[in-house]
Amino acid sequence: MNDTKIAIVIRDDLAVWQKLNVTAFLTSGIVGAHKDLLGESYEDAAGNKYNPLSIQPVIVLSADADGIAKIYRRAMDRNVGLSLYIEDMFKTGHDAANRATVKQYRPEEMTVVGLGLRDDRKTVDKITKGAKLHS
Repeated sequence: MNDTKIAIVIRDDLAVWQKLNVTAFLTSGIVGAHKDLLGESYEDAAGNKYNPLSIQPVIVLSADADGIAKIYRRAMDRNVGLSLYIEDMFKTGHDAANRATVKQYRPEEMTVVGLGLRDDRKTVDKITKGAKLHS
């Protein structure tokens, strides 16, 4: 795990609720694509069980519209697997509609508002260059 890195990049001009929503969706995509990221279930002293969490930290970054477009192109050029969220997905209400929305655009036409990736640490750093730690 130490040789890989997970990064979520969010467009910096989104509303707070949108940033949180997109981060949650993108993280679920990373975990869904990499089942080995889930650890063991948690249990408290009273015996209550809790869902397992990711065994690897997630870094959340932000970039302006131009920056996120560059990061998207870098990831695509390197064939890195991505979780993707485009602006039009805010207008849909369910998973099938989200997929249909993405399907109608060519890569160069999409307005990307968030993306998530997990790859070799150095590759992720190169792809996300220019993004800042989200604050």
